[in-house]
Amino acid sequence: MPDSPPSRVASYRRTVAAPIERVWENVFDWEHLPWLHRRHFSRIERIDSGLWGWCARLDVQPATGRELLLELVRKGDENRYVARTLEGPGAGTEIWTDLHPEGDVTRVEVAFHVPGVSSEQSAAIGGAFTKLYAELWEEDEAMIVHRSRALAARRASGGAGEAVLELGTLATLHQRLPLCVEWAGLPYRIVASGDELICHAATCPHRLGPLDASEVVGGRIRCPWHGYEFDLRTGRSSDGRGFSLAPAPQVEIDPATTQVRLISKITI
Repeated sequence: MPDSPPSRVASYRRTVAAPIERVWENVFDWEHLPWLHRRHFSRIERIDSGLWGWCARLDVQPATGRELLLELVRKGDENRYVARTLEGPGAGTEIWTDLHPEGDVTRVEVAFHVPGVSSEQSAAIGGAFTKLYAELWEEDEAMIVHRSRALAARRASGGAGEAVLELGTLATLHQRLPLCVEWAGLPYRIVASGDELICHAATCPHRLGPLDASEVVGGRIRCPWHGYEFDLRTGRSSDGRGFSLAPAPQVEIDPATTQVRLISKITI
């Protein structure tokens, strides 16, 4: 680690359209880094985590063997935390973040401290950090806001429902696939898998991530937030991480008219 103390090279500010509780969830969520931020990180290996924060080894994109040992620590009961690079490129860097709750939004202030930086290098390095964090927070905010809305929708959903949703003829439906629909107040998606039509829950059970745009590969779908995989037909975990999709209504096709409908009794 460099001997010189880190110097402040830049700061970054933004307002996140979600309450501070959702922002803290994101801060402690180390697992999303190589999935949501796949342009910048390719792998993460957790070493330790707890109410204090987390420590992990992280591969930096492009995947050229560059590995960071990163530690994120909350400062007591304050709405403040620091991310320190303990080993790897930029070792000794400290990124301090303050969170300011303002009702349903959270104001974020970030300060970048980098060791061994000359006055000639400061502006360029600070600009690089600012650009990186603008992109990371843009992606994080989209996930935070989506999760907030998904939680609200789940609380407001009808719970149980027995109904029929008409989808039109088979030929017409195939032109609309994949098709997202709402059932009992929650999102589902209808996709074609070979000659079969399958309806599946469009919300990941792990952190309520969106599955409505997930590509079907080998009969499986993957959450873009944390990489959790599910078997399309059974809804069960296909990566051994122990989550299953919520039950989905069944696709029924009238053999005489080719009319397609969703029908079942499901409990959310």
